[in-house]
Order: sequence, then C-alpha cells, then structure tokens
Amino acid sequence: MATETEPAIQADAPTLRQRLPEDLFVHVAIVFSIFAMAAPLLLALVMSTQSTTEVYQVTNLGIGSEGLSNYETALTDFNFATYLWNSLIMSIIIVIGKVGLSLLAALALVYYDLPFERGVFMFILLTLLLPVPVRIVPLFQLMADLGWTNTMLALTGPYIASATAVFLFRQQFMSIPSSLVETAKLDGVGPLQFLFRVLIPMSKGMIAGVCVITYIYSWNQFLWPLVAVTEQRSQVVQVGIRYIQGSAQAGLTQWGLIMAGAVIALLPPLVVLIALHRPLLQTFAIQQK
Repeated sequence: MATETEPAIQADAPTLRQRLPEDLFVHVAIVFSIFAMAAPLLLALVMSTQSTTEVYQVTNLGIGSEGLSNYETALTDFNFATYLWNSLIMSIIIVIGKVGLSLLAALALVYYDLPFERGVFMFILLTLLLPVPVRIVPLFQLMADLGWTNTMLALTGPYIASATAVFLFRQQFMSIPSSLVETAKLDGVGPLQFLFRVLIPMSKGMIAGVCVITYIYSWNQFLWPLVAVTEQRSQVVQVGIRYIQGSAQAGLTQWGLIMAGAVIALLPPLVVLIALHRPLLQTFAIQQK
C-alpha cells in the first residue's frame, strides 16, 4: 500500500517555484536597484566620519575615527553655516518669485484673449533652449551694469522667470471646468480674485510640486553663484563645498570634510522632498498627461 500512495503524495507536494512568491524576482530587483542608488550616499556618510588618511585607505569601509568632528569643522572653520543661510534665502526668494510670476503668466495665457497667444506660448517654451549657463556672459554684464554683483539680486534675478512652471500651471488651469469661469464672470469676480479664490485653492498640489522642484533646483546652483558672487561670505552652499575642496592637508584632498559638507548640504532639500513628495509625484503625473 505504501508504494501505491507514495507517487500520489509526491505529485501533490508543491515545487520550489510554487512555494516562492510570484513577484519574488521583481522585489529582489527593486531592492538591488535601491541599494545601488543609495550606495553613493552611504559611502559619503561613511567617508564623512573618516580622517584624510583613512579615506585614502581603499579597504577601509567602516565608520572612521573622526566621528562628527568633520561636521563641526565644516560648520565652524569653513563658515558652512553662512553658506547654508545664503542658499536658504536664495532658494526661498526664487521659489516665491518664480511661482508668483508663473501663476500670473498662466492666468493671462488661459483666461485672456491675447493676440498670437499660441505664438507667445511657443516663444516662452523656446526659452528652455537658452538656460542660464548659455546666457552667463551677457547676464553677468547685465548684473555688473546694474550694480547687482555680490548681492542677492544677482543670485535670484536670472531664475525668477520659468517656462517650465508656466507650462505646468497652464496645463493645470486648462483642466479646470469652464463652468467655474462663467460663474465667476456672472458674479463679477475679477481676475486676481478668481486667481486667489478659485485657481490657487484648486491647484494646491501642483503649486506645492512646482515649489519642491524649484527649491531643489535653486539649492543646487553652482556655476552662476560662482560667477556672480566674488565675496566668499556671500556665497552659497554648493560653492562652499568647492572651498573645502580647495584646502589640502599634506598635499591630500580632505575628502572627509568634503563629504561632511556634502551631507550637510543634502539635508535641507531632502527634508523638503520627504515632506512634499506626494505633490511632487502629482506634478510629474500631470506633466506626463
């Protein structure tokens, strides 16, 4: 009897492929991808705790002997706190100016009967072909003629106008039902009242997403602040990292200090990104549509 039932039992036993989840390989691929993308950040965190000698020891991948002293040195000896403050002020001004100007431009493009409206919109989009690095020489000459060099106006002025933000707000406003516009006209609501009472409340997610994108973009600026500002105390955090790189110890680059400065510079935009990640994803979804 045992020999007759044994094949039946073996046939009912689940195979290894059946015991494993169907999407196991997908999860393994996702975990591997996340680790691969996080590896540079993890390496920077480890190197920020190491001394210069420990960094140049390739086999040394553990926590260094410096601990948090590299962070303290970057904040105090290299005046990194001032750079952080300058970057924060610059980013906030750019976010407020860019979002405000883009909202008004999108309002005019969608709800006003402008002559050659489509041509104007296409011209705005064409400005994407001329980013700030391409216009850096005439922009610097303009800042010098206006006397804005070494000021916050020089850092923020070229970034106030944004074709991308205008495009996103235009698409958002066009998705709002036209019945609301007709009702507002019948009630005698003016353009600015309609913007603040209807459009902005209905576009909070989009506005928050654009603010996140603009803030991170402004925070990471390096080339234009390096050119427009010559006073070290007025520089931003990305250029501050370059100042740390310029200091060498016994002919060796102090990568521990550089990584500490990079981690400090990463924290503010990371906090903003985590706090407002949902509106950011919504912005990307609308942009794809």
